[in-house]
Amino acid sequence: MLPAPNLDDRVFQDLVDDARRLVQQRCPRWSDHNVSDPGITLIEACALMVDQLVYRLNRVPERNYIKYLELLGIELRPPAAARSAVTFWLSAPQPSTVTVRSGTEVSTARTDIEDPVVFSTTEQLDIVACRRTEVLTGGMDSETTNRTLSLDRGDGFSCFGRTPTPGDCLYVGLSAAIPSCAVLLRMQCSVSGVGVDPDNPPLVWEAWTGTAWSPCVVDRDETGGFNKAGDVVLHVPTTHRMHVLGGKHAGWVRCRLIAAQDDQPTYSQPPRVEALDARTVGGTVTAINARIVREELLGISDGTPAQRFTLRERPVVPITERVLVQAEQQSGRSDWHEVDTFAGMTETDRVFHIDPVAGEVVFGPAVREVDGTLTQYGAVPPKGAAVRIMAYGTGGGPAGNVDIGSLRVLKTSVPYVGRVENRRAAVGGAPAETLEEVKTRGPLLLRSRGRAVTTEDFEQLTREAAREIARVHCLTPSGEAEAGTIRVLVVPHLAKDDGSRVHYEDFAPQEKSLNRIAEYLDARRLVGTRLVVQPPAYRWVTVAVKLTALPGFGKDDVRSAVLHRINHLLHPLEGGPDGTGWPVGRTVRSHEVTAALAWTPGVDTAEPIDMHLFEVDPVTKSRGAPTDSIPLDAHELVYSYSPQVRVR
Repeated sequence: MLPAPNLDDRVFQDLVDDARRLVQQRCPRWSDHNVSDPGITLIEACALMVDQLVYRLNRVPERNYIKYLELLGIELRPPAAARSAVTFWLSAPQPSTVTVRSGTEVSTARTDIEDPVVFSTTEQLDIVACRRTEVLTGGMDSETTNRTLSLDRGDGFSCFGRTPTPGDCLYVGLSAAIPSCAVLLRMQCSVSGVGVDPDNPPLVWEAWTGTAWSPCVVDRDETGGFNKAGDVVLHVPTTHRMHVLGGKHAGWVRCRLIAAQDDQPTYSQPPRVEALDARTVGGTVTAINARIVREELLGISDGTPAQRFTLRERPVVPITERVLVQAEQQSGRSDWHEVDTFAGMTETDRVFHIDPVAGEVVFGPAVREVDGTLTQYGAVPPKGAAVRIMAYGTGGGPAGNVDIGSLRVLKTSVPYVGRVENRRAAVGGAPAETLEEVKTRGPLLLRSRGRAVTTEDFEQLTREAAREIARVHCLTPSGEAEAGTIRVLVVPHLAKDDGSRVHYEDFAPQEKSLNRIAEYLDARRLVGTRLVVQPPAYRWVTVAVKLTALPGFGKDDVRSAVLHRINHLLHPLEGGPDGTGWPVGRTVRSHEVTAALAWTPGVDTAEPIDMHLFEVDPVTKSRGAPTDSIPLDAHELVYSYSPQVRVR
């Protein structure tokens, strides 16, 4: 239920006490404050009438407004739970599969001032054991040569062609497909790959995913471009599949030589591999900032409609598991399923609703119709039945947006797992909706009536579909080529460090969030409207500034404050002129940045501030020519990349 405000919380006795204090201040000669005094009697009579007025005041107008929202079925939204990919590393390679169960808990470290932030895995992870079975060389589309026998004899082989060219590949066949796992390739290589930069070789690792080769994330590469002995640790995609290549059935991964980028040296002679082995050393699974509560007894049903049972934990956040309630009685158990609304339900439908903020399980009400009959919306558990909820999640909030490497404590024991870490920051954590926000949302819902017509409708419905999205911007067609196309640009809630810096890879919303938004809007759009849900395109910008510190301020302190100010100004959620995020499509101008820096403590504004902007290539990280303004397209946002600050 929505919390109705108490516009005046004074009661009869409070009013009498206030009047007596005023009598002492304004009428000091009035010394008899006993109940027998006629003046005190008059005060009590007036207080009684004012108490009646306060009672009426608490029912209009805001209280009525909120009660109307309740009649429309509008509830406070719960906090959104952050999500992150968590990697479980084995203490040593195992001969058989290691299973990490769904609901396994990991957390941040406990400190003296903060409790740990707990995450739970959303699905089961199987860390499948594997070994190297086959090794092939060849081009992407040409014949392959089997090198397994040469490798087993210890003769070794050349990875790529006699003259290495882009497209040459080294194929490694594994004994099993290892989706979502981390594989260690232990290699013995001789120093023969001449010409390459060991710290930046033009190589990419890929895995076969059923229809195509998909990139693997390289966690570690100690071989220096196949020029010395070392380990390569790869994170294999979740869709890794077995495949027949060169007549051999295996779970294939490959290393492909690519065209060198600007100023990147490449091979003039092929590297040589003397030995190669493979073992599974870990696995990655999605975790959510929530604890999973299982099989909680809610109470005993009294058989009446609209029963409410209070959960032990709140607020309730969505989890991937199906939420069920069981009603147990002597004749057996019956399962009840969660619904968003009781509209359209009959007295035989075993359904319930969860009020996520209040933490209550609600069963169907009975409504008296115009003709005087009662209609039951949803069945009611029989009298005397024990009501039990099988699983629900609790947690969420912005505290879950933790940085890289923060989740390192394994709270649930898992055999053979030595450590755990999150290789990406957790994103998507949002606070619960406030009463002011729901009062603003009510008229918007009445206007749209669940249909997406205007840009405001698309933005509001997107927020309904995905609470983990922090910012939504809807673009209408800009020309004939995009006629009928609506673009919904979304930015998730982000983790940031003390300097307001965010990681670029965290700007990409999770694929599940994009799919959920697209499905929700697709059911509510107008016929003929083409819908595109995606993140904004980000223009990389480096701010270079030289300035002078005021006397008494340390150079390092001023530099840190200026870096924080730049990152905060260009932040997609907290920057911009009004603090709600840098506007989409707004040109970045140096004078705007200079004006923001002028308010930074320790900056001497009497001395000139030398300011330049540089556009950065996201691939090569090379900077363009200095400029005073960088225009953004209508679908672009700015990303602050490595600001440069010099303090005189």
